[in-house]
Amino acid sequence: MTDKVKKVVLAYSGGLDTSVILRWLQETYGAEVVTFTADIGQGEELGPARDKARLLGVKEIFVDDLRETFVRDYVFPMFRANALYEGQYLLGTAIARPLIAKRQIEIAEQVGADAVAHGATGKGNDQVRYELAYYALKPDIKVIAPWREWDLTSRTKLVEYAEKHQIPIPHDKRGEAPFSTDANLLHISAEGKVLEDPWIEPEEFVFSRTVAPEAAPDAPAYVEIDFVKGDPVAIDGVSLSPTALLTRLNELGGSHGVGRLDLVENRFVGMKSRGVYETPGGTILAAAHRGIESITLDRNAAHLKDEIMPRYAELIYNGFWFSPEREMLQVAIDQSQADVEGTVRLKLYKGAVRVVGRKSPKSLYSLAHVTFEEDQVYDQRDAAGFIKLNALRLRLAKTLRK
Repeated sequence: MTDKVKKVVLAYSGGLDTSVILRWLQETYGAEVVTFTADIGQGEELGPARDKARLLGVKEIFVDDLRETFVRDYVFPMFRANALYEGQYLLGTAIARPLIAKRQIEIAEQVGADAVAHGATGKGNDQVRYELAYYALKPDIKVIAPWREWDLTSRTKLVEYAEKHQIPIPHDKRGEAPFSTDANLLHISAEGKVLEDPWIEPEEFVFSRTVAPEAAPDAPAYVEIDFVKGDPVAIDGVSLSPTALLTRLNELGGSHGVGRLDLVENRFVGMKSRGVYETPGGTILAAAHRGIESITLDRNAAHLKDEIMPRYAELIYNGFWFSPEREMLQVAIDQSQADVEGTVRLKLYKGAVRVVGRKSPKSLYSLAHVTFEEDQVYDQRDAAGFIKLNALRLRLAKTLRK
């Protein structure tokens, strides 16, 4: 016996899974379903999702372009922290979930819905990310997770259900997909099926946003990125909006094979999983941000950022974007970016990105102090006392323990 639900807002892609979920919600809960489809740069035409929802009897349909919000308010703040989960993953899927959940809750309040629903499975991280965000924003909301409730446990059963309820299925969706994907403006991920054995190298057909590094141009490309307060604002001297800037970096990185990652990661729910990620623009941006920080950020501030970064990245990965601790860390991170301003020049070549130049009107780099030539600002004899003071505890310990 299911709890009584009058109206539910479904995060809806228009694909087989969420179309089946839509009908299942109508049938199982007897509820009115409102669909919400977010354009966060996944590169798919969203008109068909609207048409399919209308065909399935949905009266209130939301299709929102959230690309600028996604990059400006979620991707850029995360990149100010240099966030990497387990030292490698740029969190492309994780950072999109809080935005989708936030807009879903806003719609629920707007239309007077008493529940929200998502299509994440009971094995993955996304169920946690969505639901932690839902509850943080609307504590009394009812959450429906069909994959944890129904008995449609295979692709065959989903197709049979769709056929029984006259849900249109594209011919290419009838067979078992070789792997599952998730895409947005920051990245595209591939998981499952042919990728489940971590020993087997991914076939080239898995990749869609990057050329193989071996097939990338033989001549390197150079790109310059301008930063203000830790955020990128221009490429090669041309000011761009957040969406346009990340799109351009994706094009540049993709054409040079930059941004591929084959990773076995630790999911929050406890299991290890293998993911293949393409994050061409984000990989360039991460290197560039590190580059501009290297000449504008105080040493101890930079080192403290590096200490808190793994915790910050873990919070995003695990779904705690709207937690007080993430917001607290964000304030500290943003404060550190006040003088992170200037230009970084990068070299893209055969899958690699390297910083080859950096300059800033607020640079802390002093050629007068570091030169190997004769200088007038640094007395090298001062180093002797500095070294002896730092060695004092080491010398005492060794002497007393003899």
